[in-house]
Amino acid sequence: MMSPRVLFLLLPLTLAAADNAPQPRVVTPGARGAAPSDAVAVFNGKEMTGWLNKAGQPAGCTVHAGVMTCTSGVGDIHTAEKFQSAQIHLEFNIPHMPEQKGQLRGNSGVYLHGKYELQILDSFENPTYAHGSLGGLYGQAPPLVNAARKPGEWQSYDITFTAPECDALGKVVKKAVVTAYVNGILVHRGVEINASEKLGGGCEAGPLLLQDHSGFPGAPVTSMQFRRIWWRPL
Repeated sequence: MMSPRVLFLLLPLTLAAADNAPQPRVVTPGARGAAPSDAVAVFNGKEMTGWLNKAGQPAGCTVHAGVMTCTSGVGDIHTAEKFQSAQIHLEFNIPHMPEQKGQLRGNSGVYLHGKYELQILDSFENPTYAHGSLGGLYGQAPPLVNAARKPGEWQSYDITFTAPECDALGKVVKKAVVTAYVNGILVHRGVEINASEKLGGGCEAGPLLLQDHSGFPGAPVTSMQFRRIWWRPL
């Protein structure tokens, strides 16, 4: 055990090192919902530039007044640009579909690296299996709380994603980790993401993907809206 005297002698050296640390880089916070100064605008609010469908063709969603609207049938869409670790922000508006229940209400998802899904669902007074509710890390972990707003109201995800690490042979030696907030409320804190073969485990950079929850028998027509999508590479 270190003696109190040795600790006292080392403390000034530690403080001196901290005092000599370089100044933090300046990042200007966004005003009135705008992105911070060093963010990458993944959706520019004007057109679907930079978004593709699974076939690599331009995404079929529409844009009006800064809002992206994706209606059933356009298919999953993803960013042409890829990222590793990042801070991610997006806002979404889920339609009111009172005639439906559970997973058949307004349903989408945001996929990190195109494979790890954080669920988007109308979870306001709409119980379903826990990991499939709004904020759930789908198939792996339920959210800490249900932070859903009413359908028709704008909601938000704020995500910190740490990419997995691989050895020289491409084997994952450190799992991806996610911390996430829904509407400013913590729903995941440092959760490790399992990278099974089904998810395509690996350490390559990947896109941000938005899900089209359709294509199965009885799927209701759904129009999801998105705005203010940006990331900050970490």
